[in-house]
Amino acid sequence: MIIIGITGTLGAGKGTIVDYLIKEKGFVHYSVRAFITEEIEKRGMEVNRDTLTAMGNELRAAHTPSYITDQLFERAKAEGKNAVIESVRTPGEIASLRQKGEFYLFAVDANQRTRFERIHLRGSETDHVSFETFQANEEREMTATDPNKQNLGECIRQADFVFLNDGSIEELHAQVEKVIQQLENKTQVHVRPSWDDYFLNLADTVSERATCNRGRSGCVIVKDKQILVTGYVGSPKGLPHCDDVGHLFRKVIHEDGSITQHCVRTVHAEQNAICQAARRGIALDGSTLYCRMTPCRTCAMLIINCGIVRVVCERRYHDGAESEEMFKQVGIELVYKYDEVQQYEGQK
Repeated sequence: MIIIGITGTLGAGKGTIVDYLIKEKGFVHYSVRAFITEEIEKRGMEVNRDTLTAMGNELRAAHTPSYITDQLFERAKAEGKNAVIESVRTPGEIASLRQKGEFYLFAVDANQRTRFERIHLRGSETDHVSFETFQANEEREMTATDPNKQNLGECIRQADFVFLNDGSIEELHAQVEKVIQQLENKTQVHVRPSWDDYFLNLADTVSERATCNRGRSGCVIVKDKQILVTGYVGSPKGLPHCDDVGHLFRKVIHEDGSITQHCVRTVHAEQNAICQAARRGIALDGSTLYCRMTPCRTCAMLIINCGIVRVVCERRYHDGAESEEMFKQVGIELVYKYDEVQQYEGQK
């Protein structure tokens, strides 16, 4: 039995993936939203995004961070068929589900303005909100230090497969189909990881040292299959960490009109790794850098200037087009582990 959990940002397409798995692949559907709605209706309360969030957090706090998905898993286990659980929203749920059996986490994301327009077309009882309210709702749900509360950012980071849903429904279906075929054909034989997978896994381990809970990421720089230096997200030496004093946000307005908030208190993992190399007198010419997402513009410029020739990321960052273009112009090879969920071949 395969169990798939679905996580992702508001309006990204979680329901579209679920519908495909039900209609085309015969999966049984278990909904966190429906489970919480049952509890809200039992108490005679109005169903809206605030009550859904509050009730979910209350149930997790009263029982365990994975209480809701654990209950759904038991229902799925009794049914004995391939199942999809929608939607996973806390790291505690992921950890518990991974211990129970053949579990994979799917995450879906898309441009923020596109997602806002989608929810207005959807028109459910929780979707009649302004763009500003939509942004506030998303910001509230993206990070949390309490394991009982929603932390979509960390859930997406832990996903086995990430789908970018900026195109058509047919394109999304094609992405999902390719992954399902891969899972159905998977054997239980241990597969030795490629060098790229090996160093990306190490970069994820490095990220556990990060001190900004909004975007924990790590970086590993390698040459001739030997680690030269590592780095993780954190404040400059001697200055307070976000985990201790909170975030220092700056709003960024993108060309498509969407607005995101960036923490400016911290130094990116790539920047910290390059700084460590400079302090220790380590030349980075001809090396490969491993990181979580497409480096930002500033990181990209540093990568170019220090002689790195190859960058391997887990996934594409939605605002990384400028960095991609710079790498292309100077001849730096850019590889994605999940490029629209198509896994790379990796080094042999």
